[in-house]
Amino acid sequence: MNKNIKDKLEKFINKGYKAYVVGGYVRDHLLGNESFDIDIATNALPKEVIDVLDLDSFTNDTYGSLYFEEGKYNFDITTFRKELSYESRKPTEYEYIETLEEDVVRRDFTINSLYMDIDDNIIDLVDGEADLNNKIIRMVGDINTKCKEDPLRILRAIRFHTILGFKLEDNLYNYIKDNTYLVSSLSNERIKEELDLILENDNKLEGIKIIKELGLDKALNLEIPDDIKYTSSYLGMYYQIKNNLVFTKSEKDTLERIDKIIKYGIIDNITLYQYGLFACSIAGELLDVDQSAISNEYKELPIYNRSDIDITGNDIINILNIEPGEKIEEVLSDIEINILYNKLDNDLNTISDYVYKNWRK
Repeated sequence: MNKNIKDKLEKFINKGYKAYVVGGYVRDHLLGNESFDIDIATNALPKEVIDVLDLDSFTNDTYGSLYFEEGKYNFDITTFRKELSYESRKPTEYEYIETLEEDVVRRDFTINSLYMDIDDNIIDLVDGEADLNNKIIRMVGDINTKCKEDPLRILRAIRFHTILGFKLEDNLYNYIKDNTYLVSSLSNERIKEELDLILENDNKLEGIKIIKELGLDKALNLEIPDDIKYTSSYLGMYYQIKNNLVFTKSEKDTLERIDKIIKYGIIDNITLYQYGLFACSIAGELLDVDQSAISNEYKELPIYNRSDIDITGNDIINILNIEPGEKIEEVLSDIEINILYNKLDNDLNTISDYVYKNWRK
C-alpha cells in the first residue's frame, strides 16, 4: 500500500476510528495494476473525517462522502452506511452504521467489495477474491434489487467486462439481457461517461460486441454497424455509431473534422494543414491509411498555419500597390495552397516575385 494512503488510515486509527481501503484500488492492487483512485471506508462521520484529516478543501456529496485530490491521487472518504431507499439512482434515505458486514451489502460487484486494512490484509466478505481469480463479474446481493436501484450498474458491468476481460456471471448476463430497458432511464451524461471508458479501452471491440449481444444498443438508442472498425481514439468509434448523445464543443469539432476528411477521401497536405494531425490520424484509420505515413507527411508540412507564411498582408499591399481589402485574403489563400502543394517555396523573395507576376494588374 502506498505510504500516503497508509498515513491516512493511521490518522483514523490513532483517533480511535476504523478505516479501510475498499473498491477499485484493492481490486487493482491484487491484479498488479496501478490505481490512483482511492476509496476509504470508515466509521468516522463526515465532520469527523474533516477533523481527522484536517481538510480545508474538499467536495461533500451530501451522502456521507468527502472527495479531495492530493497530488496524482483522488481520495473518496465514505462513512459506513446502509442505503434504505433510492430515487433516480440516488439514495434518498440512508443511515450510518458501524460494521463492514453491513457496509458491504450496498456495494455493486464482489470484485469491488474487497477491503484492505493498514497492514495490507484483505478482508473478503463476499468471495470477491475467488471471483477475481476466476475472472468473474458477480453482483453483491440480489441482482434485480441492485440494478433497479441504480441501472448504471449494468453499464459498469459492461465496462469491467471490457477493461478487465472478465466474464459476466451467468445470472447477471441473463438478467441484463432480459432487462435492457432499465438503462433507458439513465441520463445522457452518465451513459456517455461509461461509453467513453468502454470506447477508450484497447478491448473496445469486445465491449461493443457484448453491448450488441445483450441488446443494450437498442435500449441506448445506438446504431452500431456490424463491420465497425477499431480506432485508437474513442471519437473514431463514436463517428461510426449513430447516437443521440451530447458531446463537448471540442468533441463535436473533431467529429466534424473527421467527417470532412472522410468525405474528401484522402489524407494529404491540405487535410493535414486544415484539420490537424489528430483528426487526420483518426480518419486515416477509417480510410485504412498507414499511420506512420500520415505522421511523416505531417512532419514534412512546409507550413502549419498562416502565420508561418513568410509574407504579410502589408507586404502584399506594397507589392501590388493596392488598398487593404478582400483581395489580400485571396492572394494569401493562393500563396497558402501553392506552398502546401510544394509549388512555391516559403521564402519572402520567392513569394514576392510570385505575387508580382501573378496578381499585379
